[in-house]
Amino acid sequence: MEKQLTKNGDGVTCPIAVIVKDGKVLTGHRHYTKDKWKEISVWTIPGGRSDISETIEQALRREVAEEVDIRDLDILDFIGEVPGAKDGDVVLMFYCTTKQEAKLMEPEKFSEWRWVPIKDYIVEESYGGFNLPARKMIIDYLAKL
Repeated sequence: MEKQLTKNGDGVTCPIAVIVKDGKVLTGHRHYTKDKWKEISVWTIPGGRSDISETIEQALRREVAEEVDIRDLDILDFIGEVPGAKDGDVVLMFYCTTKQEAKLMEPEKFSEWRWVPIKDYIVEESYGGFNLPARKMIIDYLAKL
């Protein structure tokens, strides 16, 4: 895990935080617009694109703070890596915990954040977003908790 967290950001690596609290996983309803990429609304996990001037850990913590204002984030495990939904992107997935509540920090991008019981997240396909390999890896990981 340390190897992935200390890697330098490159603008195409996108770390995400699978945050679990009290047996629930945090997911947000994200609304993409055609001018940014494509017009689609999906349930997704906190995280985003790394900047060249930061490590992957810094990018992960920054993105989580920007999206849900969680600053007390315990990064416990590296779940895995999959290609991103955008051509050339790479998604690094980390298992994290927190004691903090999530806040809606970017209402122009997200309509809500919710804590979903892990068992519901696993079976409810609508939480899948648009990256099916990432969802499969996350579900496989969460099923073992």
